Amino acid sequence: MSDLFASYEASSSRLSPAPSSTGSAFDASPFESVPTFADVEPGDNQRWSTWPAVTPSERGPLPWPAWVVTSAGALDTELGILKTGKEADVFLLERAVPDDAAQRTLLAAKRYRGTDHSSFHRSGVYTEGRSTRNTRDTRALAKRSEHGRAVAAAQWSFAEFDALCRMWELGAPVPYPVQVNGTELLMEFVGDANGVAAPRLAAVRSDRAALADLYDQIVDLMRIFAAAGFAHGDLSAYNLLVHDGRVRVIDLPQIVDIIANPQGLDLLHRDCVNICDWFTRRRVERDAEELFAEMLAASYA
Repeated sequence: MSDLFASYEASSSRLSPAPSSTGSAFDASPFESVPTFADVEPGDNQRWSTWPAVTPSERGPLPWPAWVVTSAGALDTELGILKTGKEADVFLLERAVPDDAAQRTLLAAKRYRGTDHSSFHRSGVYTEGRSTRNTRDTRALAKRSEHGRAVAAAQWSFAEFDALCRMWELGAPVPYPVQVNGTELLMEFVGDANGVAAPRLAAVRSDRAALADLYDQIVDLMRIFAAAGFAHGDLSAYNLLVHDGRVRVIDLPQIVDIIANPQGLDLLHRDCVNICDWFTRRRVERDAEELFAEMLAASYA
């Protein structure tokens, strides 16, 4: 158990009767039901909820959805791995208060690896135009020190958290970002209550009319990004989920400012080509140049 929760338990132990100034015993009966911390200990693949450990700026946008569990008495239980990637792995996590079925939710926990264990070699393409406020971190990144490698991994988690917050507030169909804590990002799990994740667009088999509707949804979300001055930067059928007929976009650490980044427009164009080529191969013919022109117009509107 962490010091945080150990100190909480110590501070919330039952009060002992103490003599009053008249010498009579203090009546503690009104305090006999002082709430104590959960009478459980984390088991295998469990930990106390990390929600109390993060600052308000590391929590998702207000108002928090009703399903977000904020109790300090909740346990995080790791249920398995959802996806392995070039720079991070995504795990299925249950955050729940023991014996309280109303306070239970499934989360996707994305954990970024340090640069020594990451195969994501194109980061410089996406980070052009970004700045690091902390000068110590900037020096560490340049020297590629141990601290610098840790900073680099955390930069990606915070970049994705910030991007998700921004796009959520703009109404884009992204998973709700619950919190970020170092190199771990917790977000809404897109799938069913049994922990079965929504399929990627690449795995969807639908008729042309249904695919055309999915394409229109993708154009709508790309337009939201472009109107805010951003491109996804790595958009494809593999980071678009389809849940109950609706498209959700994931994997946003490399989100690109199409003005500040010298390669921003090229990356926006590549997003358009990737999407249109995928649909065209499935007999839903779409023109990448037409889509790119539409995104440019949205970005300058």
